[in-house]
Amino acid sequence: MNVIIVKNYDEMSKKAFEIMKAAVTEKKDAVLGLATGSTPIGLYKEMIADHKAGGASYADVKAFNLDEYMGLDYSSDQSYVYFMRENLFDHIDIKLENTNIENGKAADPEAECARYNALLAENTVDLQILGIGSNGHIAFNEPGTSFDSVTHVVDLTENTIKDNSRLFASIDEVPRKAFTMGLSNIMAAKKILVLANGANKAKAVYGMVRGEVTENVPASILQNHADCTLICDEAAASLL
Repeated sequence: MNVIIVKNYDEMSKKAFEIMKAAVTEKKDAVLGLATGSTPIGLYKEMIADHKAGGASYADVKAFNLDEYMGLDYSSDQSYVYFMRENLFDHIDIKLENTNIENGKAADPEAECARYNALLAENTVDLQILGIGSNGHIAFNEPGTSFDSVTHVVDLTENTIKDNSRLFASIDEVPRKAFTMGLSNIMAAKKILVLANGANKAKAVYGMVRGEVTENVPASILQNHADCTLICDEAAASLL
């Protein structure tokens, strides 16, 4: 794993954008794997600013998001499809029909997982963006998730619910289940870029980079990926 340590969040976001811009410049129809949460917002702001200044075009790009809360769809301002439109898609020239995310309101969750797995099998991700949870989860793959997992429904842990509650009016509003890409889906990407910032991520970052490769730390599987880069700030890197 290639590790890049930067001073702060802004530097992390700018360095991540350099990698993103290279990916979409080299391949106009790149397939991007995208993440939600506070970590990639700085990257998305860099993408928007560059695009508006006449930089990279995303007109031929396809995007696949990692996860979505069960029970929420685009009508909810807490859904991840809403998040992506608000923080990226509505501000660049990507075609909405080329953006993909699990349907949080799917009547048949198993069929929805199968649909998403089929799409991922047909579209190899060129660059996958990841954050990492304080317990070492990536996407919503919590500790104990099989390394062989594909898109599935997960019961969110209390730790993850607490981490995500900052984005809701109260912790009681955070959904308890979510759809998520599995670890084998993530590992199928050609290139993976992990972003981490803040001292609360330091233990998870250490486990991901230097710890045992174990399902108890889902992110540790990334040690086995042929092209994985971690960009983290000094606080997140403090235990390395």
